[in-house]
Amino acid sequence: MPFNPTIRRPAITFTNTRITQEAVELNETASDPIFDAKRRAKAERALTWRLDLRLMPMIALIFIMNYIDRTAVTAARLQGLEEDLGLSDIQYDTVVAILYSIQVRLFVFNIILILKPIDYQRPSWYIGICVILWGITSALTGITHNYAGILACRVFIGLPEAAFYPGAIYLLSRWYTRKQLAFRSAILYCGLLISNAFGSLIAAGILSNLDGKRGIRAWRWLFIIEGAITVTIGIITIFVLPNYPHNTSWLSPEESRLAQVRLAEEAGEADSDGSEDSAWSGLKMALKDIKVPLFMIMTCSQLLGLSFVNFFPTLAATLGFNTTNTLLIAAPPWIFASVVCCVNALHADRTGERFFHIAGWWWVVIIGYIIGLSTLVVGGRYVSMFLMASGYAGFALTMVWVSNPPQAVPRPPAKRAAAIGLANGFGNIGNLIGSFIWKVQWGPAYHQSMIISICALVLATALSLVIRQILVHENKTLEAQDMLVLKGSGRERVEEFARLEGISFEEAVRRKKGFRYLV
Repeated sequence: MPFNPTIRRPAITFTNTRITQEAVELNETASDPIFDAKRRAKAERALTWRLDLRLMPMIALIFIMNYIDRTAVTAARLQGLEEDLGLSDIQYDTVVAILYSIQVRLFVFNIILILKPIDYQRPSWYIGICVILWGITSALTGITHNYAGILACRVFIGLPEAAFYPGAIYLLSRWYTRKQLAFRSAILYCGLLISNAFGSLIAAGILSNLDGKRGIRAWRWLFIIEGAITVTIGIITIFVLPNYPHNTSWLSPEESRLAQVRLAEEAGEADSDGSEDSAWSGLKMALKDIKVPLFMIMTCSQLLGLSFVNFFPTLAATLGFNTTNTLLIAAPPWIFASVVCCVNALHADRTGERFFHIAGWWWVVIIGYIIGLSTLVVGGRYVSMFLMASGYAGFALTMVWVSNPPQAVPRPPAKRAAAIGLANGFGNIGNLIGSFIWKVQWGPAYHQSMIISICALVLATALSLVIRQILVHENKTLEAQDMLVLKGSGRERVEEFARLEGISFEEAVRRKKGFRYLV
């Protein structure tokens, strides 16, 4: 019998393999996997597999193209972009920075983009259209002829990209449990790392083989080809990417309910906004939570400390090789970082620990910077580049710490979406500042750049430690609390959780007491 939300479900816990006589009488165990522990486990594995096949490859592929498109300008620089467009050093830095400037200005607007188009409409269209728009603009970069033209293209690449990453993280948090999200988010973020590797390889092939073809410079072909690929992927996204558990057409009613229940049971309340919750109330709740401003500053600091990513080909060029070899040797550090990122996230999922899996890798970057400060020998510098790239294994889990229950800012979704938008948007200030600290006149040693980055990562570590201690304190407070009488929208979410699971409101409240933050 298909799931009918109007029928009150028997009070059966998910971990109990014994099915009550009431469930047998309702004849629901034959069709509803939620009412049998063995069938529940099998159904969850099947659901996760379907999500992994449809959601993860698409999001990861989009993320790869996202960073290939935004960092293509760094590879094009090696093949005459500055000379052809007549750019000065400060103008080039501005071209890199303007994208992040747009994203910083849109960080509050990101919250509305996350809540409205994704939560209440269809993320497949929302994300797909964003991809198509920045792909078209990226391709148009290949026909620019002056500073104003490329600056305008970077602005209009930044507009749709500003909404993609927080929206993608929020989408994942609406599908995967806390034991699954860190690894999946890391796979998504591996798109950034892989894009740096394969972006360099693609750029090496285009820049070395297409220069002058049909009278077009190689760096122009780079933007045109990569932009065309992105547009194609955006069109495919609309038809492949799932929406939400409640409105994804390829889910059965039982799978839809299971997808909602398994997230609801982690926090003891439904993963939905109450009648009192809205985009602006979520923003207010997020700003009143001291952890959110700390996350904002921490993300800004770590992105400043990791800002070398926008100049990685330039750093590789200091090793003294030609353009093609420079792009080729820039790839292995990012392949290494991708492996590190996945292993780190998998271990974080299994242990439930967050702080050391995030901040620990920033100190690996600091070691890389110290090596870079100590020597200009090719071998030492190249090792330092591997260590620097691996630091993104920590950053890949930052939004995970914010986005998925029982992380730092779990409920309601309006608040969680606001926290993601604020942390991601404000964090781009770090990218904006970082666009100006890797100055040509500071090369090839870039000592000043590395010292600034070290200081930023030390600050990020201190802030993440403060967040951890706040969560430890809040967990102790939760442990000391007796059962609370819930009111308003909080009661609505617990009632919805009870309805989804088929238990009494009192039992749902009892389970909610088991909620603890991951530290």
